[in-house]
Amino acid sequence: MKAWTPYIKGFKGYLQLEKSLSANTIQAYLHDIEKLVQYIDYIQSNVQPEKIDYPFLQEFLNWIHELGMTARTQARVISGIKAFYKYLLLENVVSDDPTTLLEGPKIGQKLPDFLTVEEINALIAAIDRSKPEGERNKAIIETLYSCGLRVSELVNLKLSGCSFDVGFIKITGKGNKERIVPIGNVAISQLDRYFQSYRNHLGIQSGEEDFVFLNRRGKHLTRVMIFTIIKDLARIAGIRTSISPHTFRHSFATHLIEGGADLRAVQEMLGHSSITTTEIYTHLDRDYLRSAILQFHPRG
Repeated sequence: MKAWTPYIKGFKGYLQLEKSLSANTIQAYLHDIEKLVQYIDYIQSNVQPEKIDYPFLQEFLNWIHELGMTARTQARVISGIKAFYKYLLLENVVSDDPTTLLEGPKIGQKLPDFLTVEEINALIAAIDRSKPEGERNKAIIETLYSCGLRVSELVNLKLSGCSFDVGFIKITGKGNKERIVPIGNVAISQLDRYFQSYRNHLGIQSGEEDFVFLNRRGKHLTRVMIFTIIKDLARIAGIRTSISPHTFRHSFATHLIEGGADLRAVQEMLGHSSITTTEIYTHLDRDYLRSAILQFHPRG
């Protein structure tokens, strides 16, 4: 609906400039608002944003539920619409927020998939290090697992942000927030092998000099390429569960919590803005502890 276009454009600018959100997050928010506009078109209404009320939004939620959206997707849409109306309030487009009482469906907490240490070792062993890119691919896996990085953080990792002599790297995470993350000796040693055997011999393209991970054409790797590398290695290693770069982030957090790491420290390393996001890994820890007790306790 054309009447909504100026508001949506303004919302996009607000998310970019004032909230400093990533392009992917902004796109997700805009997609949520598009769903509401689709509903308005569907019922052939010309209602403006300032005329939307709570009962109208309830009908909208019934509609997306009937479309077969999962509870998690419905919650995502509600979150986007709440953010949109927060923006409209700031701009004085509306005087009341119709989303205040809006509640999403109850979502069962989904525990993230993670790999065991043995599976990670098997995946690393599947790397063909006789190929030029072998040492690079091993460095990618070691860095993902050592630092718990998001895939976007990995592909944008800069040489200028690496302080290997003191064992830290600087990461630019969600919302352009910077954090300092420790990096283990195994990952540092493998990165050095990658530099010596592969990266130092590339013809690096202008503007790409500061990126750590490069392809054979001297350009930084894309997110898609990282996904492809990991999917291929999982297939060779015989890992049947579906994994992605994010699986190493979950594995990093899970293994730290299982090893007794402080939850606040893990939160800092992962770059979670809220401790509640990190607390999901304590559930994994409890499962681990329970299985250990059942296995080793005489009354298990």
